Amino acid sequence: MRDETKAAFYLNHINYYRLKGYWWDMQSDRVNHIFTPNSYFEDVIDRYNFDRQLRLVLFDAIEIIEVALRTKIIYHLSQSFGGLWYLDDSIVEDKALHAKHVSDLKDEFNRSGEMFAKDYRNRYPHNNPDAWIIFEVATFGTLSKIYKNLKHQLPQKAIIANEMGLNLHNELSSWLEAISYLRNIIAHHSRIWSRNMVKRPTSIINPRFQWLQNSITAVQEKKPYYVITAMVYLCNAVDPNNEIKTKVLNLLHQNPNMPIYKIGFFNNWQNEPIWR
Repeated sequence: MRDETKAAFYLNHINYYRLKGYWWDMQSDRVNHIFTPNSYFEDVIDRYNFDRQLRLVLFDAIEIIEVALRTKIIYHLSQSFGGLWYLDDSIVEDKALHAKHVSDLKDEFNRSGEMFAKDYRNRYPHNNPDAWIIFEVATFGTLSKIYKNLKHQLPQKAIIANEMGLNLHNELSSWLEAISYLRNIIAHHSRIWSRNMVKRPTSIINPRFQWLQNSITAVQEKKPYYVITAMVYLCNAVDPNNEIKTKVLNLLHQNPNMPIYKIGFFNNWQNEPIWR
C-alpha cells in the first residue's frame, strides 16, 4: 500500500480474510504469499468496493424479478384453484417436497413482522391465509421451490414462464434457482468477485427478447457474468423501463481498469445484443 495509514484504516474495518479473495490472483506464490510486482493494496480495495457496488445493483434486479414472480404465482394459481391452492398437493410433482414448502411458507408468515401479517394472525389465529396474503412474505428461495414443484402439465406454470420472457417452465426454474443462489450470497454480503457459481442458468431456446447471439465459454458459464445476464433479461421482460443494465454498464465504465474478466465479462461481451 502506498499509504500505510489507509491500509491500517481499512484492515481495522474490513477483516483480512474478507479481503483475501480479492487479492488471491495477485500472488505469484500463494504458499509464501509473494505478490507480483506492482501489486498494491489500493487495487484490492478498489476491487472490494466495485464488488460491493455491483451487489447493490444486482439486489435491485432481484427485487424486480422477485416481485414479478410472486405476483404472477399468486394471480394465476389463485384464479384457477382458489386462495388456498398452495395447500393442494394434487397440483405438485413431489408431495413430500410440497409438505416441506408449505411448512417453510407458514414459518415465514408466522415470523413476519409485517403489520398485515400480525393483524391476520391476531384476527384469525387458526386459519390458513389466502395466497395473496401469505405469499407476500415468502422468500425468493421458497417462491422458486414452489414454482419448480408445480406439476409440469399445469397451464399456469407455462403462462408464468411466458410472462417472465421464457418459453419453457424448466428454463425459468433453472434461472430462478441460480438467481436464488446468487441472492443468498448477496444477502450475506459475501463476495461475488472471482467466484464460481454453483448454480448456473440453463441455456434457453428461442429467446423472445435480446439475448446472447454467440456461445459463451465454459469459464463464462460458471462465472457471475452468465447469471447477471440472465437477470438483465428477466428484468427487461417484466419491466421494459428498468435501469439495471444501465446501472451495470455505468459501473463498468466508471471502473475502466477493473479486471472484469474475473467475473466473466470477456469474449466481446459488450457486443452481445442484450448488452448493446
